[in-house]
Amino acid sequence: MTAVESRPAGVVLTPSPGGHRPFGARVKAFVALTKPRIIELLLITTVPVMFLAEQGAPDFWLMVVTCVGGYLSAGGANALNMYIDRDIDAMMDRTSQRPLVTGMVSPRESLVFGLSLAVISTLWFGLLVNWLSAALALGALLFYVVVYTMILKRRTSQNIVWGGIAGCMPVFIGWSAVTNSLSWAAVILFLVMFFWTPPHYWPLSMKVREDYARVGVPMLPVVASNRVVARQIVLYSWVMVVVSLLLTPLGYTGWFYTSVALVAGGWWLWEAHALQSRAKSGETGAKLKEMRLFHWSITYVSLLFVAVAVDPFLR
Repeated sequence: MTAVESRPAGVVLTPSPGGHRPFGARVKAFVALTKPRIIELLLITTVPVMFLAEQGAPDFWLMVVTCVGGYLSAGGANALNMYIDRDIDAMMDRTSQRPLVTGMVSPRESLVFGLSLAVISTLWFGLLVNWLSAALALGALLFYVVVYTMILKRRTSQNIVWGGIAGCMPVFIGWSAVTNSLSWAAVILFLVMFFWTPPHYWPLSMKVREDYARVGVPMLPVVASNRVVARQIVLYSWVMVVVSLLLTPLGYTGWFYTSVALVAGGWWLWEAHALQSRAKSGETGAKLKEMRLFHWSITYVSLLFVAVAVDPFLR
């Protein structure tokens, strides 16, 4: 058995100067500050766009430095997000084991770590990729930290809609890394991610509604019924799928991408309408099965962007 120290909800443990914090655990804690699972998703949308921009295989070294820069930038944003949200993280079940809440990392350490990654990542992009990519990465970081975390998150139910813009920026970064410019193809994929974010995150918000309600964060499922949320999910899903199909008529992709976008998008719409049907029927709890769409949304975006990378080789 493992003894677990009890901690009252809402209490952030501050490490004492003489407290024992093992080096290995500290390293893991600082890695956790960067939210590596979320960054995996960001890289999934960065690298394939580089293939599309190159219309083939981009320079391997360029891919490596772009991915490293993206990790550093997003990691800095996530560390600063945890610094700002440490008060509500302590009261939410799903975030109660984050490093600042457990005391493995102090607030000051998190702030310095996040700011350092912000500076390092900007210089990294500017010196090793190009300054357009550096500006886009810094803009994404500032948008996530200031606009989403500090302004929108605790004030409006549309927080994830507009805050999701930061998560769309890797598309621009990937394209600009290769071309040092932007294009309509990048704009279309940016919009795909923009309309993907709400129906991706709202099902998870439905699952953890009580967590957000407890800390006063007005995620849409907190302030609206399941029927309203499901209707919004269906609306955004349709727009997302339609936008994803614009790449081919504009000449950026061919039959392979179109086939994947149609099949994956069709399955997404099936799941979205099924969720709406269950919500209309008044299903709650496990019977609502809202996480089916959440998990599929990750598979969908992975398939779509793999198709973006593969398509240039089949044209």
